[in-house]
Amino acid sequence: MKTVNGHKIIEMFEQFSPKHYAMEGDPIGLHVGQLNKPITKVLIALDVLEEVVDEAIEHGVELIIAHHPLIYRPMKRIDTNTAGGRIIEKLIKHDIAVYAAHTNLDVAKGGVNDLLAEALQLQDTEVLIPTYETALKKLVVYVPKTDEQKVREALGKAGAGAIGNYSNCSFSGEGTGRFLPGEGSEPVIGSKGKLEEVAEMRIETIFPENIEKKVLAAMIKAHPYEEVAHDIYKLENKGESLGLGKIGVLAEEMTLEQFSEHVKRTLDVEKVRVVGDLQSSIKKVAVLGGDGNKYFTTAKFKGADVYVTGDMYYHTAHDAMMIGLNIVDPGHNVEKVMKKGVARLLERTCREKNYDVEFIPSRLNTDPFRFI
Repeated sequence: MKTVNGHKIIEMFEQFSPKHYAMEGDPIGLHVGQLNKPITKVLIALDVLEEVVDEAIEHGVELIIAHHPLIYRPMKRIDTNTAGGRIIEKLIKHDIAVYAAHTNLDVAKGGVNDLLAEALQLQDTEVLIPTYETALKKLVVYVPKTDEQKVREALGKAGAGAIGNYSNCSFSGEGTGRFLPGEGSEPVIGSKGKLEEVAEMRIETIFPENIEKKVLAAMIKAHPYEEVAHDIYKLENKGESLGLGKIGVLAEEMTLEQFSEHVKRTLDVEKVRVVGDLQSSIKKVAVLGGDGNKYFTTAKFKGADVYVTGDMYYHTAHDAMMIGLNIVDPGHNVEKVMKKGVARLLERTCREKNYDVEFIPSRLNTDPFRFI
């Protein structure tokens, strides 16, 4: 297996949760340490508290990927007599880097809100608050007829050709390719100084611009030619819509009371705060990880019977009652679903690339609240 550095780990992570998904001003990225070093163990955490750093030290971790930024506001000093100062001191002494992915991980496909919707067993989900629309590009590549299938399969495996619920979408047209190999060339077909004609296929497919490097690398690796003739076009077609929260439906209708128990069980929380008539019917559900106070009217507008979010304010709860929207507040800490979710995703990617890295979901409960 291959040893990799921190830059390669973050490059893999940002393939599915790129920085440009984040909301403006969100302090994401590298917070402490360096990435230019070998990484064998990564801790996936919701929060970077002192006990989480101790957990990382115990496991011999070189990198922590966290959802909540360690340094959320600018620091004026690092006083090692304080808890915050001790955290940074321990990280530096033990050469542990910290990387934060906050709202970009909320928005990402397979990120926090997708994981919450999956845990709640919602069906036919769509984005609650669109914040980002993926730009699409078209790739056209010319390949010998004998290698067409190999190249198409490589492009599909790299993520090209995804349209809605369909994958590996492409179009092929037959034609004749011509080229004259010059000095210094090593042609697979033909010979130097002689004009060659080859039966070729023109392959067309589309891809979201954020995976362009991956798609082109797959194309070049699978293509037999020394120089790969290809074109890339920007498209006006609308790409996939990403954003905060998800809205979907339950397989079977429940009462609000039954749904509240469902939330406790599926999101692994001891208690929830509930707003609304416990006997009201619940079928359509909106969910938004973290603090979703600003978006309750959007949930109502999109037809949600209940809105699942954390940190609900007293007066916002009154406002929700007045427009007839039920609320289930399981707390901010339910975003902990990202620990196992991100670890699974990165483990799968590393297995495919034969990278020797272990991803450890933090086992610590960092919820500051207790019910007594």
